Amino acid sequence: MFNRNAGIILLIALAAGLGLLLAQKVFAPKPPAGQPVTESITFYPQPRALPEFNLAQSDGTRLVPGELNGHWTLVFLGFTFCPDVCPTTLAELAGAQKQWEALPETLRPRVLFISVDPERDSSTRLGEYVHAFHKDTLAATGDVPSLERFATGLGFVFQKIPGKDFAQNPEDYSVEHSANLAVLDPQGRLAGVIRPPFNAQAIARDLQMLTEKSAP
Repeated sequence: MFNRNAGIILLIALAAGLGLLLAQKVFAPKPPAGQPVTESITFYPQPRALPEFNLAQSDGTRLVPGELNGHWTLVFLGFTFCPDVCPTTLAELAGAQKQWEALPETLRPRVLFISVDPERDSSTRLGEYVHAFHKDTLAATGDVPSLERFATGLGFVFQKIPGKDFAQNPEDYSVEHSANLAVLDPQGRLAGVIRPPFNAQAIARDLQMLTEKSAP
């Protein structure tokens, strides 16, 4: 009786597993028409233009519309005092960036880190922080209204969260922020999103394939 019951349970589990596999194949989201199949990116039905923006890059230049053209770009919100999500994500992306180093610099995918903590993240600090992960990482910040407008255009949010000693120490705060990666196409439009957990190898393959397809 025990073996028979065990056999029945095994058959039910097998049938359930096959049903789940079939459902995943049938109902899995498909990329929009004209977009390639990727491992990590969820594409939007149509790329969306970003609102006007003007942010300060860590190298002293301005980040304005047009600066992001010509490359596939991954955009990530964060701040240098972030204890976990930001350094972990930048480390994962550095793994992908190493895979792109063989591509021509004029086409190479880019990673753009946007600091949503302009009070503490000076240009110097911001540049040193991101370049500790990978030399090619771009970084920018701006005043809070400009950052909010830029983040909203990406579908992202952030919020300053005071700590328990904030009244006595104005620097006792954290910043909660979206953890997704925005994917911008070579026209600087919002084309898709990558959601955590991140797989550096999958991201590297996807962006390399997209770069090769869009190369002139």
